[in-house]
Amino acid sequence: MTKQLLQEDVSWGPGGLVPAVVQDAADGRVLMVAYVDAEALAATLATGEVHFHSRSRDRLWRKGESSGNVLRLVDVALDCDGDALLVQANSVGPTCHRGTRSCFDPADVASAASSASAGSATAAASAEGFEWLETLWATIDARADADPAASYTARLVAAGVDAPSRKVAEEATEVVMAAKDDAVASADRRAATRDALTGEVADLLYHTLVLLRERGLPPSSVIARLRERHKP
Repeated sequence: MTKQLLQEDVSWGPGGLVPAVVQDAADGRVLMVAYVDAEALAATLATGEVHFHSRSRDRLWRKGESSGNVLRLVDVALDCDGDALLVQANSVGPTCHRGTRSCFDPADVASAASSASAGSATAAASAEGFEWLETLWATIDARADADPAASYTARLVAAGVDAPSRKVAEEATEVVMAAKDDAVASADRRAATRDALTGEVADLLYHTLVLLRERGLPPSSVIARLRERHKP
C-alpha cells in the first residue's frame, strides 16, 4: 500500500460516497469506475478484495460475488483533493459484465474473445503484464550505480560486458533445457517443469536487461526494433 489509508482521510461526498477508478496493477489499464463508501473501503482493506457500494441495490457489493471475477487489491490511493480513489488491482477474469477485460472496451471485444479458441494466444482481451518490466528496468537502472558489495546487479555491471554476457548465455541454455524437460514431462511432473521453465525465463529476462544496462542501451531501442519488424 502507498500508506495505510484511513476513512478520515477521505472527503466523502453526497450520500457518503466517492468515485473509485480501478486500474490494472500490471499495465495501468482502467478497468472500471464505481462508488465506494466507508463500509466498502473498510471491507476492501480488510479482505484484500475490492468492494463497492451498489447504488442500485443500496448495499455493500464485493466485485465478483456472483461471477467469480474478483478484483484482488494491490494498492489504493487518494487524489490530491481526497475525494476520489485510485484502486490498483489484479483482475480474475473479465471485469465488465459483458465479458470484456475493461468496462471501457467495445462490446465486440467480448464476442471476438468468446468465439476464439480458449488456447489461442489471441483469445483473451487481457494483457500479459509486460508493463511491469518497466519497474524491473527502473530497479536495474538504479542499482547499477550502487555499491557492488551490496548489490548483485551492481557487481554484474561493474565487472564489464563479460559478466552479464556470460550469465545471458548460461540462462539461455537453461531455458532450452527446461523447455525440453517440460516437453517430455509426464502429467504428474508437469507443474514442476512448468515452474522450472518460468523461473529460467525470468532469469534470462533479468540478465538480458542487466546486459543492456551495462552497454548503455535502453530497452526502448529493442522495442523500437521489434515495432519496425512487425508487419500486421
